[in-house]
Amino acid sequence: MIFHQFLNSDLGCACYLIGDEEAGIAVVVDPPFAIEPVLAEAEQRGLRIVRSIETHTHADHVSGHGRLALEHGVPVSVHVDAGVDYPNDPMHDGDEIAIGAVTLGVIHSPGHRPEHCCLTVVDNSRGSEPWLVLTGDSLFVGDTARPDLAVAAQEGAEGLFHSLHRLLELDDGVEVFPGHVAGSLCGTSMSSKPSTTIGFERRFNPSLQITDVTAFIAESAAVSAPKPPNLARIVEANRGPFVGAPAPVEDLAAPPGTVQLLDVRDAADHLAGHRPGAISVPVSGNSFSTKAGFVLKATEPLCVLAGSAAEAERAIRGLNSVAFFDVAGYVLGGGEEKTTPVTIDELEGLIAAGAEVIDVREKDDRDTGYIPGSRNVPYRLMTSCCPDLPLDRPVVTICDTGPRAVIAASILRKRGYDAHPIADGGMPEWRARGGKTVEFRRCGSA
Repeated sequence: MIFHQFLNSDLGCACYLIGDEEAGIAVVVDPPFAIEPVLAEAEQRGLRIVRSIETHTHADHVSGHGRLALEHGVPVSVHVDAGVDYPNDPMHDGDEIAIGAVTLGVIHSPGHRPEHCCLTVVDNSRGSEPWLVLTGDSLFVGDTARPDLAVAAQEGAEGLFHSLHRLLELDDGVEVFPGHVAGSLCGTSMSSKPSTTIGFERRFNPSLQITDVTAFIAESAAVSAPKPPNLARIVEANRGPFVGAPAPVEDLAAPPGTVQLLDVRDAADHLAGHRPGAISVPVSGNSFSTKAGFVLKATEPLCVLAGSAAEAERAIRGLNSVAFFDVAGYVLGGGEEKTTPVTIDELEGLIAAGAEVIDVREKDDRDTGYIPGSRNVPYRLMTSCCPDLPLDRPVVTICDTGPRAVIAASILRKRGYDAHPIADGGMPEWRARGGKTVEFRRCGSA
């Protein structure tokens, strides 16, 4: 048996190539939109991909099953409850999919989504018992799936509870390969480790220690992680007619007049000189695609501003992965507008002079301690629902380490505010120098 895991560190997504070397055939499970690495691996191993399998209809990234079907004639399998609008071979609970001497067993495991399936993998050349299981978006390393993306959170949580207990019927030694690792929005505390075992998760996964369904629902349904604003578009792209490869994007002399400008260079380069109205989301930073999805408008075309063609192409691949296909092109280089960052040592004086401080962290982070008088607007909400701010004095954005503050400041500057980020450091440094903080206390807390 050939088994290869592909990890997308930007989105925290995993894809799997499973094949029989002797038979020369393979399937790909949960293919990414950028299918080139999967095709290259299959070619290197002398395998022909004969099927793509979706554990479910993904909500955080565009699948590559359409490209595999359109460009290579590869059929798609997905559970019958997915209700998709593309040609497929529907899967049912208990089905078996043969790949030479390898057998995949379908376990219908609703919870994250009604159609969700896990896949046991049996290498018949070494035995008849499952060697490993692909758990998709149900069981992660150290975490379990969020249940609120497709149905009401309580309904999803109840389904997830029963699905997880079906997985726990597998032997402790069965290896677990999830559909996501740390960096995904599909779980809040998952590990960055690429795999685990049923036995390890049985012992140490906090969610699996809850044996009462009512208690599990109460815990799992209390989801606080934000939903990406382009979630519905991604689901429709994955459920609708096949999505093929977009047309190549060209290097432009200047941005078109009516487009969103996305500066994907490093934050320091953006601050040193950028085009007016450009939003800064560095492609070299963590979770580029997710962050871009939060701050860009899905209904407007965009132009990428980059330092090199390779940087632009990397960013465009990331944008495509979260269903941004209307990219007019890319422009190389910076611009004449500069943004002066603020240091922690300067912040106290600016506050005393009347500067408005915007804490761009999520509420849970802010509740651990914030600057008195600061306002809380998470960076991801700056584009859609940021409140009116004063135009007659500086606005300072702050987070924990700097990247989110730079994104937020770039959005505010686009809206006409005199915004300056704390680009190097944030609240930990403010506390370390003795800056005053307020901790949010809930009723009844000590």
